[in-house]
Amino acid sequence: MKNSFALFLLCFLIGCTGHDKKYEYVEKNDAFRQTIKTGHFIELSQGFTYYEYDDLKNENLIVFIHGFSVPGYIWDETYYEAIKRGFGVLRLDTYGRGYSDNPDVDYTDELFATQVVELLDALNVKQKVTLAGLSNGGRVISKVAENHGDKIKNLVYVAPGGFHPPGTIYENTDVTDEEISDFIKNKYPTISQGQMTDFKDPSKFKGWDKKYEPLLTYKGFARALLSTRKHQKILDELNTKIGQMDVPQYAIWGDLDSVLPLKDVQDKLPQMMPKLKLFVIKDSGHLPHKEQFDAFNQIFFGDILRK
Repeated sequence: MKNSFALFLLCFLIGCTGHDKKYEYVEKNDAFRQTIKTGHFIELSQGFTYYEYDDLKNENLIVFIHGFSVPGYIWDETYYEAIKRGFGVLRLDTYGRGYSDNPDVDYTDELFATQVVELLDALNVKQKVTLAGLSNGGRVISKVAENHGDKIKNLVYVAPGGFHPPGTIYENTDVTDEEISDFIKNKYPTISQGQMTDFKDPSKFKGWDKKYEPLLTYKGFARALLSTRKHQKILDELNTKIGQMDVPQYAIWGDLDSVLPLKDVQDKLPQMMPKLKLFVIKDSGHLPHKEQFDAFNQIFFGDILRK
């Protein structure tokens, strides 16, 4: 009985509408934030941002930007390895993901880039930082570099988005209630299991999909994903401009990435970004930092960020 009452009380506090509702019943409000015992929250221009850090004053500070839907925990292995190696680290959940707010706004590259810059400013980070962008995070770090190159020590793209043309170009980027309802009905039942396709060998990552399931309980998650997808466009023009900057640029890609295949864009990379140094990790899918931990660390900490 005590456990049942505790569940009811928690549900009441964080905005559940009923015990039988499976998806999008948790409101990210003050009561919700009080239940999160890790990391920190800070209110920025578009809502509360969840972040974690270690040694922000370190001259070798790495800012980790996650991908399309999996929040900051996707960087766990590299984040904690960086701390062990004496680097400063900062990671956040972008709006609409993880513990950060799901505001009712357009989810654009500009939104996420502004969130990153506002967080750095709010935390009084003065030194130049290394931006590491994974998948959709590659789009974000390009957008940060567009207007804030003076804040960047290195740009590190990991299996990045922005180089491939989107599958669909949307003239109307609004997200309707019907689209949200259809997405929840048709995609949510399998979306967690779908995260396993990021790996060449999913059998080595049992339980990875289960970690995703709580995200489906947060109100506004489907809308955030749909809006992000609708606002995506190819960033060739922007990345060509970045290619002319003096900021060191690196890319790390799994050779068997089926989400954003390197083979589809490899020929144009040196044309757009002639200073970009490309590293290819063998026997890896879309998440080389997880699937080939040692090889990735040798490149990331040894070849790129050696102190």
